[in-house]
Amino acid sequence: MKFQRQLKYYYLRFIRLRGEPHELALGMALGIFSGMMPILPFQTALAVALAILLKGSKITAAVGTWVSNPLNWYFLYYYSYILGAHILGLPEKNAVFSSIMTAIRSDEGSMVVLRETLGAGGMFAFAFLLGGLVMGFVVASPSYLLFLYLFKRIRIWRRARRKQRNRRPQEH
Repeated sequence: MKFQRQLKYYYLRFIRLRGEPHELALGMALGIFSGMMPILPFQTALAVALAILLKGSKITAAVGTWVSNPLNWYFLYYYSYILGAHILGLPEKNAVFSSIMTAIRSDEGSMVVLRETLGAGGMFAFAFLLGGLVMGFVVASPSYLLFLYLFKRIRIWRRARRKQRNRRPQEH
């Protein structure tokens, strides 16, 4: 019961977001883009900074980073590195990569993972970032279009609902 109540609460908060559909969708896409980056403790800061720079919604940018969560960090880091290593022509699997993935799997904390990644050397860290950038662009572009459509539909629904309320005769 508690989960359903929380779900409804967040749903209501989501549909009550104020702002232009473009700004809200841009913020969400920037958050999703940042969430795909393997910079775990800094994803939200990056998303909000990009939203300020590109005039998107800071709130939806922060929410969009939730695409990255403890359930999928391992996969995001894994595929970020594999993709980046492939682009750079680096070996896709080695001892350094294995130690980073072990740190993620053991849930040692985001700072330990960041330290392992940066300590792996410039090319390995760059492979993670490059892969994250590519994945971020690939996922953020369609998410902008999806959320733009969604926020436009919410605006239409909200206006129709307001109009319907204003038509009802007032009871005294």
